[in-house]
Amino acid sequence: MQSRKFHFASALTPDGWKSDVTVAVGADGMIDDVTNGGGGERISGIAVPAMPNVHSHAHQRFMLGLAERAGPSADSFWTWREAMYGFALRLSPEDLEAVAAQLYVEMLKAGFSVVGEFQYLHHQPDGTPYADPAEMSLRCLTAADQAGIAITILPTLYAFGGFGGQPPVAGQRRFINGAERFLKIVDQLSIQVGALLRVGISPHSLRAVTPELLREVIAALPPDAPIHIHVAEQVKEVEDCLAFCGLRPVELLMREFDLSGRWTAIHATHMTAAETEALARSGAIAGLCPTTEANLGDGIFPAVDYMRDGGGIAIGSDSHITVSPAEDLRMLEYSQRLRDRTRNALAAGPGQSTGRTLYEAALKGGARSMRQPVGAIAPGFRCDVTVLDADHPLLAGRTEDAALDSWIFSGGNALVKDVLVAGRHVVKDRHHIHEETIARNFRAALRRLAT
Repeated sequence: MQSRKFHFASALTPDGWKSDVTVAVGADGMIDDVTNGGGGERISGIAVPAMPNVHSHAHQRFMLGLAERAGPSADSFWTWREAMYGFALRLSPEDLEAVAAQLYVEMLKAGFSVVGEFQYLHHQPDGTPYADPAEMSLRCLTAADQAGIAITILPTLYAFGGFGGQPPVAGQRRFINGAERFLKIVDQLSIQVGALLRVGISPHSLRAVTPELLREVIAALPPDAPIHIHVAEQVKEVEDCLAFCGLRPVELLMREFDLSGRWTAIHATHMTAAETEALARSGAIAGLCPTTEANLGDGIFPAVDYMRDGGGIAIGSDSHITVSPAEDLRMLEYSQRLRDRTRNALAAGPGQSTGRTLYEAALKGGARSMRQPVGAIAPGFRCDVTVLDADHPLLAGRTEDAALDSWIFSGGNALVKDVLVAGRHVVKDRHHIHEETIARNFRAALRRLAT
């Protein structure tokens, strides 16, 4: 790509909102300079840094809306999980690639520019390994390349069916690896080349790995490789952990590992006050998925206390019931309001915009979680930019923080007009550059899966 310049009438920068902004982008997609005035390709609208999506299970996009029928007894996360296993057993590599590409287009059109793919479909439907152990994860990389989204691929370490190394159940047969075979997947992904690619790991949970297995795997990784793990998502998970070792999941995780900024604790919903403070001060990021957590009946993350204690947050769309940074941030704030019967629960202080507080916190935490050079319209960052439609009726008369609040708390995806990834205009006037081809492949996959 050649060097380029983009001009925005309004942009959110680390120094606040700026008018009449020109962003100079090098051939590598990184921002060289941000200046007032100047020329360049004019993109109308309100420019903000594009959001990282730190938690995605692409295969679950296939079952969107298909688990909303009541079962014969009380439904829960655990009954949903059994339904998900049934869908997961059906996807071929070609199907996963088509489903993931469609999902990634939807992410871009919503204003995300990076996806953290927590990928645990490793084997054939009967549990037999593919000839290439990284086959399914490589399909996600191909899908990301087709869509033009940056990706932090996080192959999932999954070995057991419960705390203490319990045997896995039949529905988990596509997921299961020991350390040696799992590290072959990581090695295969690590030799892939791409400016938009980062590689980490995702130990599924302390139910699915033992501390000993996880330490063995971590010892073989680069010291800065990101580590994402589900923890304390469900009350039953907490109860099972207490029964196993007398500790809660976050307590067990922090006893066994020295958490730092390379760790992302996905969900971390059910914590005591002491756990909340300890996780916040550890430097780990809380990877929150509020619309999925609401859909699954997980519970409410203690965001008020966690952010007060200096904890970093990021957001993800997880099962993709909703793919929208605005809606996930809205749900995060609204959950606190409903629990505490208050308003503007997570604003940084008197007179501060709640939307901007949340947006900037999720940008910062998401960039660290993904190990991607994003999160700001500033020199040294990649040119990942989301542009809101300033001419939309929902933004009439609104600028700066008021426009951002209107996007997050009212307009949602309808206000996203353009998206740049590394200076490449992948969404223009609400249209993705490869939208028709990717949608056609997705529909073909759904027809195959319906037979």
